[in-house]
Amino acid sequence: MTTTTSLNSLLLRNPNRSTTIRFGKNPNPSRVNGVNLSSGRRYKPISITCSTTQVECPPSSAAQSLDRVFNFAADPATLPENVLKRAQSELYNWHGSGMSVMEMSHRGKEFLSIIQKAESDLKALLDIPTEYVVLFLQDDLVDILVTGSWGDKAFKEAQNFCKPSVIWSGKSKKYTKIPSFDGLDQNPDAKYLHICANETIHGVEFKNYRTPKNKDTLLIADMSSNFCSKPVDVSKFGLIYAGAQKNVGPSGVTIVIVRKDLNTPPCYGIYMCGLVFEDLLAQGGLKEVKKKNIKKAQILYDAIDESNGFYRCPVEKPVRSLMNVPFTLEKSDLEAEFIKEAAKEKNQKMIQPKGHISVGGMRASIYNAMPLAGVEKLVAFMKDFQRLEQVKMSAWSQGAVIRDRPSGSGSGYRTSQKTVAILVLSCLA
Repeated sequence: MTTTTSLNSLLLRNPNRSTTIRFGKNPNPSRVNGVNLSSGRRYKPISITCSTTQVECPPSSAAQSLDRVFNFAADPATLPENVLKRAQSELYNWHGSGMSVMEMSHRGKEFLSIIQKAESDLKALLDIPTEYVVLFLQDDLVDILVTGSWGDKAFKEAQNFCKPSVIWSGKSKKYTKIPSFDGLDQNPDAKYLHICANETIHGVEFKNYRTPKNKDTLLIADMSSNFCSKPVDVSKFGLIYAGAQKNVGPSGVTIVIVRKDLNTPPCYGIYMCGLVFEDLLAQGGLKEVKKKNIKKAQILYDAIDESNGFYRCPVEKPVRSLMNVPFTLEKSDLEAEFIKEAAKEKNQKMIQPKGHISVGGMRASIYNAMPLAGVEKLVAFMKDFQRLEQVKMSAWSQGAVIRDRPSGSGSGYRTSQKTVAILVLSCLA
């Protein structure tokens, strides 16, 4: 018998069957569902039960369309289906304006109405006091020159806000030189090129400031330690910032010089956020959203805690996240199989349940837009996966064997996955 289909896939194909297989002391067990079995020794009777529980999904109005996956990734994360459909309907001609949001000027009245409503809805959602303002900022790619300790700190800090890329570092030369702009391998899509004009620790300084190769890339400079020490052509920069405590004043003051036109907002992203804000308000606000998130998380955490150690959540219960649920499997070598089988699920696949590369394991991110049906399907899959692994382990532990006669070889007895495949096929018949 040749088995090429995944064992987990076999079991999960028929979630409604509950079948018991019993192997007695018959020294010559004849057939199990048409498969010849033979035993090389007598063994104790064992009983293996294969069963699954079908989880009821919410009404179709609350469930996700079957042509979409359940995306458990931490980011980018799933978006509300109704928001995506609305964006789709408005993509070509927004509200009769004759153009898409992606074609609008960020200074035009159409986009101003979009961003103002988005800000208003967010203030309503979070009950933001009137003395606060909301900023929608871009997440851009930034090239950075690391010419000393402060350039290195700038890179590390930038990782919290954007996508920085170190295109040159003087660390290998102990920060004793500065490169020529002409020889730099700059990213064509970088919005900014950041430099530290003067490094106080290593004592290196840019003597002149060249414009980046890409005409759309803006030069940004930390001039904290040489600000107002020499003439500077400010027009070469998009932004200059400096602590005052070196050359122009006491500590506690930061000076920023920015070009006036550098406030272009990420228009389409803001439009999408605005649609999500509307959706959250339509659900009854964040108090109602929290109730839904608690329900989803509780279902998943209960499945983990009630698995008798097959799944484990390392986080203490009082501080468990409603958004990101990390868990491990009893045997870490099952994780790859878990991910593979989840992605092969019938009707709706489940993707990206893998944990962060720094910690491993599994992680189900169940943000606002993850429907209850998605969590219920994940839980049903987890239970089925556990049940199958227990069937397999039971078979291994009882020493079930199958006579294996490979072509061109002698007869013999071998405990192998074929045995387990027979058990699974028996359950599914």
